Amino acid sequence: MKNLQSESSSPLYHQLMQRLAEDIERGKYPVGSRIPPEHELEALYKVSRVTVRRALSELTAEGLLEKKQGKGTFVSTPRISQDLKSIHSFHDACKLNGFRGGTILVHVKEVNADDSDICELELREGSKVVETLRVRTADGVPVVLEKNHFSMAYSYLENENLAGSLYGVLRDYGIEPKQASHDISMAFATDDQAKLLNIKKGDPLMRLHEVVYDQKGRPLHNSLQLIRGDRFVFRI
Repeated sequence: MKNLQSESSSPLYHQLMQRLAEDIERGKYPVGSRIPPEHELEALYKVSRVTVRRALSELTAEGLLEKKQGKGTFVSTPRISQDLKSIHSFHDACKLNGFRGGTILVHVKEVNADDSDICELELREGSKVVETLRVRTADGVPVVLEKNHFSMAYSYLENENLAGSLYGVLRDYGIEPKQASHDISMAFATDDQAKLLNIKKGDPLMRLHEVVYDQKGRPLHNSLQLIRGDRFVFRI
């Protein structure tokens, strides 16, 4: 095993991060496995405890590792990363991260517009909207519960196959999602939400509310996404 280079321009902690990441990628430390404790890494790579802790801390912040109180540091289950600065479909985000994206359509139906719909989609009082409720999966694992509201101008969505990329369907109609506003907060899974996401009632979720605009700057839809933080991470 090649030693870390103290004379390199790259800090030792960064070199150790790269070495551990490479070991994980090669399968030396599989997903869910415990990596050696700090004192063993210190002796193995001939670096200080401070260097080891810095490397582990950075890899934990990146989501590659996770610390379990009283048990040690383990290789995390890979998470999907999505940049909020860009408009990507869930399928695109999965593909970029090496996952197979999937969709379970719960329902598509017309409902009464609520106050948020009227404001965000620029609708009249008493309007209806098309609601889509879908579970988004990555390699078959439920990751996101997504509810979208569209104005009735998009009623054709009720007759489309929404088990794939919704944005792909819209692009077939010449509609291009271009920009979005975001609000992120925390939520806790209700019983129904937990069943759809295959988690426990009360488990914490990221709550992402978006208003998405088309290529002409018009409101396209709003969206409420409940996201498993153990499987998904955003870049801002």
